[in-house]
Amino acid sequence: MRTLPDRVRPGLDVLSIGINPSRYSVEKGFYFARPQNRFWKALARSGLAPRTLEPGAGAIEILFEDHGIGFTDVVKRPTRAAAELDAEEWRRGARSLRRKILRARPRIAWFHGREAWTQYLRHAEEVRAEFRWGKQELRIGDSLAFVTPNPSGLNAGHSLEDLVREYRKLARLRDALAAGPRSLR
Repeated sequence: MRTLPDRVRPGLDVLSIGINPSRYSVEKGFYFARPQNRFWKALARSGLAPRTLEPGAGAIEILFEDHGIGFTDVVKRPTRAAAELDAEEWRRGARSLRRKILRARPRIAWFHGREAWTQYLRHAEEVRAEFRWGKQELRIGDSLAFVTPNPSGLNAGHSLEDLVREYRKLARLRDALAAGPRSLR
């Protein structure tokens, strides 16, 4: 199966976790490749990256190598829509993702969208939790979990401003963790 490679390693500040790669992103060779995807615009305005990056594989490498932001998905099989994924793919993918997070121990596991988070919880942690955006009560090993709306252009329920607001909260949490325990008070 052709898919996007994981960009995961120990020492990451943030591990970005999508539902699964789109076929378009796999074809282009980088995460969030579709022009309608609002990830890059929200990232640029949020403070998560120190400068605006031109969407592409090079930008993914800059975020990974220079800024401690990794990339993966709950399920690695590319589809046109997440609705094409079956329960077994969610189960295998979520459990595999849990192992990746436990090995890499990013400071923050960043889930894009309610579906990515709730499917992960159901299949990897075997829990159902009341949903909310932002920092979650549940930790994945040593990693905090944080959920923002999915930046896909198909997610019309959330504006670019909604994304920027949630990404800024994530940036503040990342910065507070980097500064040490006193700044989290």
